[in-house]
Amino acid sequence: MHDNRTDGPAIPSLKGRPWWAANEVLAFLVELAALACLFWWGFTLGDALVVQLLLGTALLALAITLWALFAAPRARVRLPLAGVLAVKAVVLGGGAFALYEVGHPVAAAVMAVVVVVNTGLAETFRRRTP
Repeated sequence: MHDNRTDGPAIPSLKGRPWWAANEVLAFLVELAALACLFWWGFTLGDALVVQLLLGTALLALAITLWALFAAPRARVRLPLAGVLAVKAVVLGGGAFALYEVGHPVAAAVMAVVVVVNTGLAETFRRRTP
């Protein structure tokens, strides 16, 4: 299997790369928002508080596990770019879908656009020479 990633540090230096740094901060905030939205959606699926907490926590745990295994900068499993983007689409897109499902379609559309632009810029910045 061919890996397009370099053997450099998982998180490069921020010095001299303000747009890259700003986009990475935005990426982190989008990831946190997606996780929160997934928990929120899971919480709304049950009737009893215990079931709500279990469903919210289960969706959150699944998303965190997928991210840690396949999409994080220091992921346990190194997938080719297409695989990483697929996992990001599931988790981050899932966050936007979850936001839609809890009754916020405009916010969900905005989140989806931010996810696509942010991820595209992140991949562009990662492949450019500093």
